[in-house]
Amino acid sequence: MTSSPIFYFDLSSPFAYLSATRIDELIPAAVWRPIAFGALVIQIGKVPWSLREGREPTMLEIERRAAERGLPPVRWPDGWPRETYSLAPPRGAVVAERHGRVREFSLAAYRLHFAEAHPLDPDDVVRAGIEAGLDGDEVRAGLEDPKVKARLREYTDEALARGVTGVPTVAVDGRLFWGDDRLDAAAAAAQH
Repeated sequence: MTSSPIFYFDLSSPFAYLSATRIDELIPAAVWRPIAFGALVIQIGKVPWSLREGREPTMLEIERRAAERGLPPVRWPDGWPRETYSLAPPRGAVVAERHGRVREFSLAAYRLHFAEAHPLDPDDVVRAGIEAGLDGDEVRAGLEDPKVKARLREYTDEALARGVTGVPTVAVDGRLFWGDDRLDAAAAAAQH
């Protein structure tokens, strides 16, 4: 028996944003799993492309892909990602997951972050929650809820144990497909 594919993502990742907009079409059975990408890269000692010199060509590639897919033009939040990264967005996704709204919350948060250039501070996270049909006060309280924090750590630890080194990553049985450009291959593997 095979398990459902798992879509590991963090709301600071523009490549995860690109994948999130089409994963339901390509891999409808995928389970959305928010992780704390900052904690993951610290654990594995990796410096993401977005924090390195010379990142502009990759940013242009993301803008090109978004345009090709009919998404709104990418608008980069001021200080992204170094000054905008926080645990509030993935914690908000965990709160949304409790209500079966992780997709809706995440897509709203991605739109705020990468189409409207919001930093995804706690107020933005609450706004995404409300847009996803959640109670704003519950979302705000959930950002500091020990159970939500523990669940996010659990998901991040699970990703580390599986060998996830970047987002988006789709786990299909024992195989990992890392990157927006690998989503089609993940979809093909999920069909077998």
